[in-house]
Amino acid sequence: MSDIGGPIDDGGIAAKADPLALFEAWLEDAKKTEPNEANAMTIATADGSGNPNLRMVLLKEATPKGFVFYTNTESAKGRELVANPRIAILFHWKTQRRQIRIRGPVTRVNDAEADAYFATRAKDSQIGAWASQQSRPMEGRWAFEKEIAKYAAQYALKKVPRPPYWSGYRVTPLEYEFWRDRPFRLHDRLVYRRDSDAAPWRTERLFP
Repeated sequence: MSDIGGPIDDGGIAAKADPLALFEAWLEDAKKTEPNEANAMTIATADGSGNPNLRMVLLKEATPKGFVFYTNTESAKGRELVANPRIAILFHWKTQRRQIRIRGPVTRVNDAEADAYFATRAKDSQIGAWASQQSRPMEGRWAFEKEIAKYAAQYALKKVPRPPYWSGYRVTPLEYEFWRDRPFRLHDRLVYRRDSDAAPWRTERLFP
């Protein structure tokens, strides 16, 4: 294990001092080849009993402060993050033959951040956020369509405010693992770890 002090390239993945810089480089590569959203990521949460859950969401921000996605806070994932405010993320770019795993604690973004992002969404998506009681039982499709019609009429001629139960979550990475496919299953695995968001990064290579 070594403390990162500068770029490393020992014939495997070319590491950078900051794993976010390496993530950004890989994401830019993926944007050139992925047929759909290169920013799609799988997030794993666990409920209070430790039962895990997975779903796909879209990354909306990646900065030194963390990785941000938005959702209904009363959804299954929102409830699970109250019970266990830690998360695992997976980016898999099949065309690039690469993946990145990230783990860390989760916090809610502030209201100003959530308001600013919500304002950028298409109006139909904003109305959908009001109409959907995400993850809860639905009597029938007609019930959802009825709610959409109700809120579409309510906000037909005015700005749609952000629902109080719709916000963002920021994941503060404490661990990254960069994985690259190599022939004969001789894959590259480069891990960055730190003890807190103020601690320096440590790196190590793992057997594939």
